[in-house]
Amino acid sequence: MPIRAIDVVTDSTAYLPAERARELDIAVVPLTVMIGGESYPEGGDSAEVVLAALRSGATATTSQPSPEAFLEVYRNRAELGFEGIVSVHLSSSLSGTYEAALVAAAQSPIPVEVIDSRCVAMGLGFAAISAALAADDGAGLDEVAEVARLRAAATRSFFTTPNLDQLRRSGRVSRGASLLANALNVMPILTIENGEVVALEKVRTKTRALARVEELAALCAQHGTVDIAVHHLGAPELADEVAERLQKSIHRIGEVVMSELGAVIGAHTGIGTLAVIVAPRI
Repeated sequence: MPIRAIDVVTDSTAYLPAERARELDIAVVPLTVMIGGESYPEGGDSAEVVLAALRSGATATTSQPSPEAFLEVYRNRAELGFEGIVSVHLSSSLSGTYEAALVAAAQSPIPVEVIDSRCVAMGLGFAAISAALAADDGAGLDEVAEVARLRAAATRSFFTTPNLDQLRRSGRVSRGASLLANALNVMPILTIENGEVVALEKVRTKTRALARVEELAALCAQHGTVDIAVHHLGAPELADEVAERLQKSIHRIGEVVMSELGAVIGAHTGIGTLAVIVAPRI
């Protein structure tokens, strides 16, 4: 029997550090990236494959897990003795992952609360962590689900990418916004609002864009302890620099997660993307 009654499931776009997922016994269901007719489950070497493909000009597409993939996980967790599951996923405005989980939940042998995080990356990762910690403390299904919802709703995401073409081609940002940014030679600062990618500001240089992302992150951390994540695609040194500066500018900082964006989000955002996730503790 598990040491807690409620299990927590998320998907691979949370980019949870593998050791953290193991420590908290969070099950991770992978999305898939397709390049040149080949399919790669997210995880392992798939991020390197996407990086190589993007550098060569190849097109990468992505797909959500099937309901059957979720149902297999839910059944497995039921067999392990869990009494219920909270399943926390990528924004439904960006992927069909949430809907696939809902279909599976209706067939699960134990109750499943499916959460549309309205977030990306560690925005849903931190929500899953909070849910798992609440479950470890003995919280019931409804309470664990509410913890995940509140954590996700409080989280802010800021990111910048050198080129919006990848996002435009994938339909995640408007063609008009992409053309404007490219024509003016500006670096867009993007955020997630109501689960969708929106342009927040535009600045003239990469240096200014990063400084503004850091400033926005610090502004979100003025009223209590926050956990932060710094994600990148093909820019590890830059991510290290940003994380170091954030740890100096944010005085009440808890967990700090550093990770490369995986294959799925990376396929949409492109090389050179830098993202900061700020998750106030609740």
